[in-house]
Amino acid sequence: MQRASSRDTLYIINFWATWCPPCVAELPCFDTLQKQYASKPVKIILASFDFKESYPNKIVAFIKKKNVLPEVVWFNETDANSFIPKIDSTWSGSIPSTIILQPAKGYKTFFENTITVKQVSNIVNTQLGL
Repeated sequence: MQRASSRDTLYIINFWATWCPPCVAELPCFDTLQKQYASKPVKIILASFDFKESYPNKIVAFIKKKNVLPEVVWFNETDANSFIPKIDSTWSGSIPSTIILQPAKGYKTFFENTITVKQVSNIVNTQLGL
């Protein structure tokens, strides 16, 4: 992912959609993490798997209504056979899913399910030496 290219940054990238109830329920976790690591080299990106007809109006309206803090991008790649193995070879393609990357350390971990603030914080704190 081009947006996750700074070697000095730890990236938390969540794959989600507005039509996915577990994804929507998980969004406050990323708001909390955004606040918690605002002064650290941590970047949270929410990659929306919403359908083409939802971009940008429905997604933007949803983000505003929910007051989502992290950056939201629309994932417009449609060839799952191409992008899934590039993200994680074990991924079935289900959402929500989250990948945590730290390019400088060659660190990568992947969650194919919902996550908690505690799970992510433990990883981030360990990777950042906090």
